[in-house]
Amino acid sequence: MTPAVRLFTRSRRSVPAPSGPGTVLAEAIALHVRLGQRDVLAGIDLTARAGEVLALVGPNGAGKSTLLAALAADLPAADGEVRVGGRPVGEWSAPDLALRRAVLPQAAALSFPFPVAEVVRMGRAPWAGTPREEEDGAAVAAAMAATEVAGFAARPFSALSGGERARVALARVLAQRAPLLLLDEPTAALDLRHQELVLRICRERAAAGDAVVVVLHDLGLAAAYADRVAVLHGGRIAVAGPPAEVFEDGLLSRVYRQPVEVLPHPRTGAPLVVPVRS
Repeated sequence: MTPAVRLFTRSRRSVPAPSGPGTVLAEAIALHVRLGQRDVLAGIDLTARAGEVLALVGPNGAGKSTLLAALAADLPAADGEVRVGGRPVGEWSAPDLALRRAVLPQAAALSFPFPVAEVVRMGRAPWAGTPREEEDGAAVAAAMAATEVAGFAARPFSALSGGERARVALARVLAQRAPLLLLDEPTAALDLRHQELVLRICRERAAAGDAVVVVLHDLGLAAAYADRVAVLHGGRIAVAGPPAEVFEDGLLSRVYRQPVEVLPHPRTGAPLVVPVRS
């Protein structure tokens, strides 16, 4: 038994009840986050609801990853509040919080050459000692199949390519089966096929009742797959809402400091964001 599993086994936890569509699973209220002497987020109000995909977009340095880390309770609030599962994050123990939210960081690194299957199984640690521990095998198998990593289950994680590691890390998050998924740039290292695969998985998890918050740089993916987008700019939310309402030429050109055109997709009508090139 690994130390992480022993930690979760020793603690007494409350298993989260199923959430109905639209239930607020995470919320930032007047959130301010300071790193060193710099205010990185200021006055953020945001909700993540069961049954939807919420995309965080914006230029480099806008505060997207910081906001995701604050929602995960990995960064403290300098002011304001973050709530998960209806309670301030500080009121949850680490084991209880792990039952309610699963986090995919930008980079996945391990110090030891664990096989892929064992890395994915690490996502099941929060459920040790609970009635849902019996789901471990099925959860791991389903997560590996969904992310197309079952074919190299026995290979060491350290021997994988960057894209393969990214998919294994996502499989670990999916195996955790928490109702709130917080994904930081899950498509960054992936080819076209697997970018689409990851966003389809996000949609499937939302359809199953989870809340998915995903940081994306590709505005086309955000427009095609997100129910709502929040455009961050300078540590604040410039605008939030459905992509068809939010993605507008003037706003995006100002936020990204790059002239763009927003055109409807000829078949689906979803917004297509195209840089203006001379």
